[in-house]
Amino acid sequence: MQDLLYFMISKPPRRRTAPNPISVTPATNVDASPKKRGMAPRPIVDFPMPKSKVWVEPDTFHEALTLHMERHDDSAWHLHRAIVRPEDRFDRKTIVQWMSGKKAPRAVASMEMLARIEWRYRLPSRYFKAKLPHASRAATGHTKLYGIEPAERRRLAWHLPDDFDDRPAAERETILEWVRTVIISGATDYRRFQVEAMKHRYAIRFPELTGRKRRTSLDPDIEDEQLDDVELELKATAVDAPRALANEVAHLIRFKTSTLTDLGFQRHGVWNEQTALQKIEHLGLLFGALAAAPKGPVAGKGVPLTNLGMALLVFPAVWDWYIQWRERKRGFYTVWEVNMLQLGLALTRNGTGWLRQSPQLGRRLRPIPGLLSCADIDAALADWDGACDTFHQHGIARSKEIQRVARVHRDPFEPIMPVLEADSPVGEYRRITEEILRLMPDSRRYPRAAAEAVRSFLILRLGLHLGIRQKNLRQLLLCPRGKLPATERQLEAQKRGELRWNEREKGWEVLIPAVAFKNSGSSFFGNKPFRLMLPNLGGLYEHIDAYVRKHRSILLNGSPDPGTFFVKTVKKTSRDASYNQCTFYEAWRLITQRYGVYNPYTERGAIEGLLPHGPHNVRDVLATHILKQTGSYEQARYAIQDTPDIVAKHYGRFLPQDKAALAAQILNRVWEAA
Repeated sequence: MQDLLYFMISKPPRRRTAPNPISVTPATNVDASPKKRGMAPRPIVDFPMPKSKVWVEPDTFHEALTLHMERHDDSAWHLHRAIVRPEDRFDRKTIVQWMSGKKAPRAVASMEMLARIEWRYRLPSRYFKAKLPHASRAATGHTKLYGIEPAERRRLAWHLPDDFDDRPAAERETILEWVRTVIISGATDYRRFQVEAMKHRYAIRFPELTGRKRRTSLDPDIEDEQLDDVELELKATAVDAPRALANEVAHLIRFKTSTLTDLGFQRHGVWNEQTALQKIEHLGLLFGALAAAPKGPVAGKGVPLTNLGMALLVFPAVWDWYIQWRERKRGFYTVWEVNMLQLGLALTRNGTGWLRQSPQLGRRLRPIPGLLSCADIDAALADWDGACDTFHQHGIARSKEIQRVARVHRDPFEPIMPVLEADSPVGEYRRITEEILRLMPDSRRYPRAAAEAVRSFLILRLGLHLGIRQKNLRQLLLCPRGKLPATERQLEAQKRGELRWNEREKGWEVLIPAVAFKNSGSSFFGNKPFRLMLPNLGGLYEHIDAYVRKHRSILLNGSPDPGTFFVKTVKKTSRDASYNQCTFYEAWRLITQRYGVYNPYTERGAIEGLLPHGPHNVRDVLATHILKQTGSYEQARYAIQDTPDIVAKHYGRFLPQDKAALAAQILNRVWEAA
């Protein structure tokens, strides 16, 4: 192996314009004074022959550099003369510090020197970089990122090749466009639609109901980083709801979430916390569209904020305007409009509809030019039940019409299509975890970066083993070894699961009460908790123990411990270590950006064609894998704690050719046995 590499002819670094890397020649001394006595410097040779063929591959960068310098009889001074040019500003002491292990290359110029050393010793390209203590660290010192703000520079730096500055201008533009389109934005039609939608904020917030701070004024120029988004489109938030509207929505939420209904009210079904938050945000989009300026980019209806009220949802004309406005904004109808109409149908249902049981809301109704007249309001107030019946019939008819022409805009399978098309989707997705380990930094030199890498590894591994939704994964509590685990009743009260050490079975197990799941009433649970023993495969236990013992405290950085297994990296600007829905989604997406998406320019990333995505896609991977292996929707539902019908509709990508291939495996055995 060593002999083969020794005689390899490596390509010179891109920056080199001549085959000889030695461009330093002693300056001609015009002084006629006699030369100083002593040994003349050794001549520079392009490819020095090694004095020894002994090559025991070292693990670290400084050991590898020292080994090859000794094999080729190079001192730091002589190597410096061999690789440095007159225009370079590279100190000989830097090589000495590299050899001692005190420093490691990071700057773009240093990476160029590594490439020259590899070329001089006829080593494979990136040989030294693969041994750096932080091999995946973004190089610093790019000088040709013209017109790009520092914040975007930091995001781009990870995904740029070390020789980015040396490439032609057209190629640099191509690389930047590829990184921005594929890695940063995601490149799907839906992501592009969301990018445009977020430029014009129109939704109304309900901070008292969602736990967010009130915004005192309309500020369309506020930075995205200051917003508390729930979904990508819901980042388009313009202003807080007026007090009267907020009180009405609060009454609705109390009606649908309280244990017992108020006297005189009847209801059909209840909402859990997540459903309630979703409905609040969707109502915020509806009322925000009504309030937006007609001549602005949103092209709303221009209803004054003080005139907004839940009673507007009784009128078919209001609903027709909104769903047609959605269609104009998106370009076609989707199931989203059907779901909104179903919310209106539930609110006006005979006997249990909240709007039907709240006729007093009609007192706040005001005319809306071109949409709602005084006569319409008077008729509704005179016969509230009749108005609810009219909309209920209208809403049912509209739902059927939209379902007939609805299109899918957000295809959940699109970002992970290369994984789902593989014979073993789980095996393909596992390559991302292997890429994390391959690029794992040295924990002794880079403790926080190593802790973040271990956390990334465990997030994906636990997601693949458990198949639970991101809420259950991010809220998973930790009980370290030697501590008394929480009881099932305690976990039910918190509606959270726990990762604990099972002393009897000598393994890490996860226990989650059924009430903690979104579909807790599903037949999968049967009022029993979810319990799974994690397998000790692929170094999982080793990394869990290291994370609990060392890395987790580094991430906490002295801040209060939220008690969850996964914690954020605590910094000066953010002292809250607990994940929420948005930050956990962004954490997963960042992992797939850095380790999942194959980058042809840096040769990092595990899967070619993959796009950045969130934690929910791992459930698609698990369900599709089992379907491809067994063809059973019943077994696939066990992996994601759901019903076969839900798997078939939303999670499993089981195409006709997959079904035919599975059947052919059984039939072909007849011919093999003949």
